This record gives sequence, C-alpha cells and structure tokens, in this order.
Amino acid sequence: MSTENTTQSAARERGADGVRLSAGDAELTVHPENGCRLGSLRVGGTELLRQGAKYGCFPMVPWCGRVDQGRFRNGGDVHQMPVNSPPHAIHGTGRNLHWRTARTSDAAAAFTYELTDPAAPWPYPGTVTQLVELAEDGGSLTLTMGVEAAGDSFPAQAGWHPWFLRNLGAGEDVRIDFAPEWQEERGPDHLPTGRRITPQPGPWDDCFGMPSGVDVTLTWPGRLKLTVSSRAEWVVVYDEQEEAVCVEPQSGPPNGLNTAPRLVTPIDPLEVSTTWSWRAL
Repeated sequence: MSTENTTQSAARERGADGVRLSAGDAELTVHPENGCRLGSLRVGGTELLRQGAKYGCFPMVPWCGRVDQGRFRNGGDVHQMPVNSPPHAIHGTGRNLHWRTARTSDAAAAFTYELTDPAAPWPYPGTVTQLVELAEDGGSLTLTMGVEAAGDSFPAQAGWHPWFLRNLGAGEDVRIDFAPEWQEERGPDHLPTGRRITPQPGPWDDCFGMPSGVDVTLTWPGRLKLTVSSRAEWVVVYDEQEEAVCVEPQSGPPNGLNTAPRLVTPIDPLEVSTTWSWRAL
C-alpha cells in the first residue's frame, strides 16, 4: 500500500465520520471502530439504511443469528460464547470490535480484525477480512468477507445484517419479493427446529433456503428498486419492526455452528459475498 493511501486510511479511520467511499451518485460510510458497520448508504442523496449506532449494516461473524445457549462443539471441545440475547448468543462478536483499516481508495476499502482480539475472543486464532466495493458507475455495492484459520480448524459462519429503511421519506413502504425453496421452521426458542416447511407469509423473523443463491428484491414504489444477491444459500428476513426491514444473506442457518458446521482450515478459508444493485424508478 502506498504511503499516500496509508496516510489517507489513517486519517479516515480517525475521523468521527468514518471511512467515506463514493462512486456515481452513491455515497457510503464505513465505521471500522464500530464493528466495521456500514453507517450510511445514500443513493442520489436518499439514505437507504436506518441510522444509529446499532443499525446501518453490520457483519455477522464468526457466526450468524443465534447459537443455542451460546455453546458450540468442535470435535470433543465445547466452547461458550457470550450470551448477549438470553438464552442465546447472537450475530457473532465482530460487530463489537474495532477493525483495522487495511487500505482505501475512492470507491473501495478493506478492513481486518484478529479472531483472538481480547475485546471479543474466539477460541481459535485467525483473521477476518471485509472488503467493501462500490461499482465504478455507482449502481451497486459488493461486500466480501473472509475467515482464515491460523492453526486448528474450527466451524464458522459469515453474513450481513442490513437495516433497510421501511420508508424512504415519501411514498409507499418497501415491498419484499423473493422465492425461497423452503423456510426453516422456527421453534419457540427462535431456533430452527430442523424441519423445512413451505414458505409462509410474513411478517417474518425467519430463515429461508435458496440453494441457487440468495435473490431478494426490495422495491420502494416510485422511488427505488434494490436487489440483494449472493452465492450464499441462506437468507434471514426480518420485517417485524416499524422503522426498517432486514434481508440477511449468510453462509449458514441460525445455530449452524451446531447443526450445519462449515469447517475453516488453514488451506480452506471461508469466503462469502453479497451484491446490492439498484436503480431509480
């Protein structure tokens, strides 16, 4: 990385306004000090994400959704994660950390953190990287996350939790359109029961299977159409809140560390990406 980019990166990270990226009529702000969260995404001057320190769009890593009682097993070892949504652990620990800004340009930036960070330790050493890239024409955003092991293998997941505004300030509320193959039946403990059912009408706080890849369209009538796509095969949709709706592409289902573990090894890292593309209506 050049000295100029290094200086620019450090200056942007120190700023209270975060790391700012832009392309075309799209403007994006990333807050590495707040879990590498996207704090703002503006298209043509219109904000698409709910504002606030807990909102925007945060990476879910090294797991997505809830983990039963906060415990997962790796071989003969049982590990206890912080129970931050009693009685479960939810959405990983990466969102609670200060990530390092590795590099920046006008429209892209890369960020990392170490899994054994004392502020939110994970029992296995490794590195998490998030790459944030606006397309040159400002018509799309691609987020890519990687989880690398530095020693023993371990189960992990990665994904994103965006809070899209339900209403863009004028006109009708957003409409969600997608065609999953199945819905994970949700038990009274908010965990999948293991039974796959026919997709049910909303409102949702549910996980869906899309084995051909995530493909969900959000339409604000007369304003904007945005498509969330990913080669990941799982998506959680949450639309029970008045202010926002969430469309969460992820590498595995809730509690997947236990029910569908994907092992990360030194020669087989986990990588997942999602692209949001949009056009004005």
